[in-house]
Amino acid sequence: SLQAHPSAEQAAEGFAREEAAGLPLESPVRNYRDASHKPELVVALTRFEALAGFRDPHRTVELLAALEVPELDPYVGLLAGQPDSDGLRALFTIWITLPQSVLSALLPRVLDGCVTYLATHNGDGVAPFAEEVRTVLQLAEFYPGDAGVLAAVLLNRITLEPGQGLFLAAGNLHAYLHGMAVEIMANSDNVLRGGLTPKHVDVPELLRVLDFRPVDVPILEPEPAGPGEGRYRTPAPEFAL
Repeated sequence: SLQAHPSAEQAAEGFAREEAAGLPLESPVRNYRDASHKPELVVALTRFEALAGFRDPHRTVELLAALEVPELDPYVGLLAGQPDSDGLRALFTIWITLPQSVLSALLPRVLDGCVTYLATHNGDGVAPFAEEVRTVLQLAEFYPGDAGVLAAVLLNRITLEPGQGLFLAAGNLHAYLHGMAVEIMANSDNVLRGGLTPKHVDVPELLRVLDFRPVDVPILEPEPAGPGEGRYRTPAPEFAL
């Protein structure tokens, strides 16, 4: 799923709010099942594909423009005019809350643009957004008509080789796509989802916890920690790998 985890402060506030509202812990629409944050680390055992963190808006403008979809022009203009975290927040919010009728008209045009982009660059080896575009098409196949397909266009597409890791702090929007990995996290079950899932989606609450600052999520390599042993350094005190 397209998801993020709250900070410690957000988790405490959200848990207290849902407790005060009398929402049962086992309720399928409950967002906060505890008062803790949930930093996490994932380390690839095989080649591992993921989406994580918002891409530099300038690069996203280039990607959207490369699809040559006229229906995207207003959105490209919005982000090009404000290529920062506020612009990303505005565009993500618009896309993730599009009325289904508008989404059902826009998404097929975007997918057509993706197909054309790949066909145009077939075999030339210079398509700078080939992996991102293929991912959009794959997500649309698994989750047709889901607003999360559009939202995923805004995220960094990351490939980990075996032994490489990603640390995901609070507010980092992410989705794991393919591969096998070890995942370790703080002891919490707080997840805010925005799409690409049959599970509970709460867009307003997700928007409350998301960090829209564009980032290049660093790929972690293990530090030597002894014979045949490596350690992945993260700022999380709750766990080590």
